[in-house]
Amino acid sequence: MAEHGAHITTASVVDDQPSIFEVVAQDSLMTAVRPALQHVVKVLAESNPAYYGFFWRWFDEIFALLDLLLQQHYLSKTSASFSENFYGLKRIVMGDTHKPERLASAGLPKKQLWKSIMFLVLLPYLKVKLEKLVSSLREEDEYSIHPPSSRWKQFYRAFLAAYPFVNMAWEGWFFVQQLRYILGKAQHHSPLLRLAGVRLGRLTVQDIQALEHKAHEASMMQQPARSVGEKIKSVLKKALGGAALSLSTGLSVGVFFLQFLEWWYSSENQETIKSLTALPTPPPPVHLDYNPDSPLLPKMKTVCPLCRKTRVNDTVLATSGYVFCYRCVFNYVRSHQACPITGYPTEVQHLIKLYSPEN
Repeated sequence: MAEHGAHITTASVVDDQPSIFEVVAQDSLMTAVRPALQHVVKVLAESNPAYYGFFWRWFDEIFALLDLLLQQHYLSKTSASFSENFYGLKRIVMGDTHKPERLASAGLPKKQLWKSIMFLVLLPYLKVKLEKLVSSLREEDEYSIHPPSSRWKQFYRAFLAAYPFVNMAWEGWFFVQQLRYILGKAQHHSPLLRLAGVRLGRLTVQDIQALEHKAHEASMMQQPARSVGEKIKSVLKKALGGAALSLSTGLSVGVFFLQFLEWWYSSENQETIKSLTALPTPPPPVHLDYNPDSPLLPKMKTVCPLCRKTRVNDTVLATSGYVFCYRCVFNYVRSHQACPITGYPTEVQHLIKLYSPEN
């Protein structure tokens, strides 16, 4: 058992292939950065919407632009993404068996560089947008009172039904690839690396020395630009390089703080905090102004008082605190402008959708 367990971390040392723990750790690094930055922007936008609301509304696009700048800088300078370079890894071009291995300081060739950028930046951006679209369509479908009457509604309902299976197949593809990587049957822990035509390897001593020498040369050698176009190009190049360097330095310094934020706002930790600080649930209204036609409360708490069936799309009336099916209470309030149980004056805007912890 010990020899088999050691195979996971040491079997690939000969060809500089990183262990599964290293590649999973670098994958999770940028995954942790995004929600942490998103929370910071959300807090700023809530504190001052006039100044920071723009950043919250366009957070996905701004993050994708900064991520593009960051990844392009690292891929062209170190042959690795930001997270891969942080863990001492590099991208090695596949198919160059007859050529000497490129040093990390040489950067990736243009073909592999733009493929890598597409899979590192563009694909996650599209995936986030797709998930938001699915969420909005599902919300619209849940709040829909009337049955679908158009082909568009039938199409997006079919899309909502098929999306979980497509997402499961996508995640399963990655899981199988990681399993093959652990067993030594594949050189890539992610199928996206194979599509980009690269594999991951550890930085060698020659790579580290070349990167240090390149950084030293860049700081020492400054050639004066001759023409106006060359000057503008040089200024833009320095500005982009400085922005990428500042962004990478800030992320390198704050990466452990971002990991802490990810843990702090994780669902498990939030449940622990809520259990320690939560106030007791207030009792229902004591003095009920029953109408002669008011329905009696069902004995089972999951049953709607109006339709007497298990509730669907739980919705609470803010004026009384009682929970009904959304469709039942919407139609009742729209017709009677009152709570079905207490008779309290109620409007449609007093309906509040409830979400269970599973959702």
